[in-house]
Parts: sequence; structure tokens; C-alpha cells
Amino acid sequence: MRLLTAVDQLFLLLESRKQPMHVGGLFLFELPTEDQGEDSDFVYQLVQQMITSTVPPSFPFNQVLEHLLFWKKDEDFHVEHHFRHVALPRPGRVRELLMYISKEHGRLLDRAMPLWECHVIEGIAPETETSPERFALYFKIHHSLVDGIAAMRLVQKSLSQSANEPMTLPVWSLMTRHRNQVDALIPKNRSITRIIKEQLSTVKPVVTELLDNIKHHGDEDYVGTFDAPMSVLNCRISASRRIAAQSYDMTRFRTIADDLDMNTNDVILAVCSGALRRYLLQLDALPSKPLIAFVPISLRRDDSSNGNQVSFLLANLGTHLHDPMRRLSLIHKTMNSGKRRFRRMNQAQVINYSAIAYAWEGINVLTGLFPKKQAFNLIISNVPGAKKPLYWNGAPLKALYPASIIVDGQAMNITFATYLDKIEFCITACSKALPHVQDMLTLIEEEIGVLETVVEEKRLGLRE
Repeated sequence: MRLLTAVDQLFLLLESRKQPMHVGGLFLFELPTEDQGEDSDFVYQLVQQMITSTVPPSFPFNQVLEHLLFWKKDEDFHVEHHFRHVALPRPGRVRELLMYISKEHGRLLDRAMPLWECHVIEGIAPETETSPERFALYFKIHHSLVDGIAAMRLVQKSLSQSANEPMTLPVWSLMTRHRNQVDALIPKNRSITRIIKEQLSTVKPVVTELLDNIKHHGDEDYVGTFDAPMSVLNCRISASRRIAAQSYDMTRFRTIADDLDMNTNDVILAVCSGALRRYLLQLDALPSKPLIAFVPISLRRDDSSNGNQVSFLLANLGTHLHDPMRRLSLIHKTMNSGKRRFRRMNQAQVINYSAIAYAWEGINVLTGLFPKKQAFNLIISNVPGAKKPLYWNGAPLKALYPASIIVDGQAMNITFATYLDKIEFCITACSKALPHVQDMLTLIEEEIGVLETVVEEKRLGLRE
């Protein structure tokens, strides 16, 4: 048995019927060249391999809850509890695919079973008239088992970097022939004495950083947990979900970042900021104070693919500013300030600092005591993806979209992943609280264009 961490427990405590706490990934594949056409049985054969396999799930897919305190190995695996095979009415558009994923993402996982599901969806129309037909894999797994970085690593280990490598095992069995890689995923138990000693060593540096926050409160680059305005993003949610997803060329973001001497993540946050500003203006609901984003930062320093090793920074999105360059500059300053603070601490210190600094917001989410006061307005998260092409029995992975969680008071989550030369945006929102959230995808495209215009003007000397 393995004891759940405090963070793992938090995700379980937060869960309710309208607030599922699983993360998901939508992976879009093209049929291999030799398996094109409506009569192709490629997906059928793939499904048969998965449901007839006698290889048991590997870690962490074989973990089941015990008294909500421990993870233990599941000894009674039944594939029908976890696997779904569906077909969209032909020709299935991406719109219909996202509608299916939206419904599934709003459904709870059964805590009596290992907390994951795998869906294979076929019948997705080609991207162009000359492209192969597509199919998708949607995989959801409880956030108490993995964070975003861990989930992405599991995917990469489940697929292949070779188009010619046969994959005879289900994705939940990983690649058990690579035994040394799978063993590296399993956490090593630490002694109670070591844990206590580690925690005591965090007290002084954490107190120092908390006092430093008081000293710098009011500085332009400081963002406090009471700075976020009330907005339509911060309402109570329903169980209804809307998933909106789109791929964008990574080169466009990198070019903007290089020409403006910024980092790519700051540019992405600025694009999200501009899109949110436009979206809320359309709703006549833009707060006069700037929106605050909760930006997860990975603390993972090894190759593990389990549990949650994450903390958070608060970013001032500058949505009250009309000038895109002023918004970008403000985002850059606040993110750098938070990163400098974290660099002064080790992993345990950062986790304990975050637990104290954001404690009231955690209590607020759990209890709903202050429904009109939030520490932040939404989560914007970056999940690094694969830099090399991935394949599933020769079928090339063309796109991956990370679907995340929303909670009461946080009706929108923007998560993006990198894959090859693309940045894959996935917006998860409460469809009843936020109408037409798919419009955000068009607004993101427009904001990229705005920053590209700024870059061009600077090149021509029209802007300082």
C-alpha cells in the first residue's frame, strides 16, 4: 500500500457530481497510409488487441483507493469497466468529437475501480480532402493519481517514436517490455524520520519568503491572493462541460518572443489575456481590475510519472490595459517575480510556502464561504509534450489536447501542450456559466495576429 499525499487527498475532497477531478487527454491520429478507406479494419484490430489482452495494467493504472487513505494494487481488473469503443456518424466532424468528449469529461470516475477510462473514437473525417481518415483516443485519469506532466509522460511511454514498431499491448499496460522505464515510474518509499526532518528544514526559508511578500506588497510585479476581481469566470458551476480545442503554429509564438525579447510562455499568457479581454467585452463583463491567472509550475526533477509535484504562480494578466505591449510587459514582470522567489527555495520549501500562501483559497474552494472573493480568476497551464513524432501501430499522432478541471468559482481552465511544431490549446469550461466559449479559439488567433503586427511595426520603426 502507498499513502496518499496531502495534495492527492485534496483532489478527492474537492470532487463532487458537478466537480469531477480528473484530467483528460484527447489524441487525434490519422490512419496509416495502407489502411485508408471506409472499409479499413485498422481501428477494429486495434480495439481487439486492447480488449483481448491478458497483460494486466501497470502502475499507476493498477492502483485503487483503500479507505480514501491509501493506494493499493487492484487484483480484480475488468476491461469493460474502463474501455469504450464508439463511432461517430460519418463523416464525423471535430465538432461532434468535441461534443462527445465534453459529455464524457463531465462524468465521474467510479472510485471502486482504478480511476481511469480509455475511449477509442472512430469515424472522424479527414482534415483535408486528400488526407487519411482519423480516429481518436480520449483518456481520462484522476488528478489524485497524476499531474499534467506525469500524464503526458505516461502517454509518451505508451506510444512509439517509430512508425514501424508494432504495439501489441494496451495503453494502460504501458510498454512493459521496457521494464526499467516502468520501474522508474513507481515512487520509492521514504522513512518517516526523513520526511519529518525535511519538513522542519522548510520552516525558516518559508517564513522568510512570506515576510518578504509583506515587504513588497504594492509593488507592480507583486500579485497577492486578494488582488483578483470578481468576474463571470468566478461563479458556481454545473456538471455541464464544453471542451474547445485548436492547434496553432509554435513558430509564430517563438518569433514574437524572440523579437520582443520575451520568453514564449509569457507571449502565450499575453495571447490568452487579450483573448479573454475580448471575450469578456463581448459579454459586457470585463472587470475594471486586471484578471489574475493561476499558473501551475512543475517541481518535477526526475523521470517519475506519478502523483502531484506542482506549485503555482499568480500572473497579472493586465486585462484592464488596451495596449498589448503593456499587457505583455506586466505579465513578464509578475511571472519573473514569482520565479525568482521559487528559485530561492527547494521543492519541499516551495510546496509548503504555496500551502500557506494559498491556504485561504483552498479553504474557500472546499467550503464556499466566500463565493464572491477568489484568489485568482482562472487557471492557465502549460504541459510540455513530445518533441518527436509519436505513433500507435503505425498511425501517426497528429494532435493532442489536454482537458483539465474546473471547480466552483473557476468556470474556465486553459491548458496547452506542445507537440512537434504546434501548440495545442484546450479550453475546459462550464457550458452553462460561459456561453460560446469556442469563440475563444478565434480570439486567440486574432491576438496572435495583434502581436505579430506589433513585431512588424517595431521592425519598421513605427513603434518603440
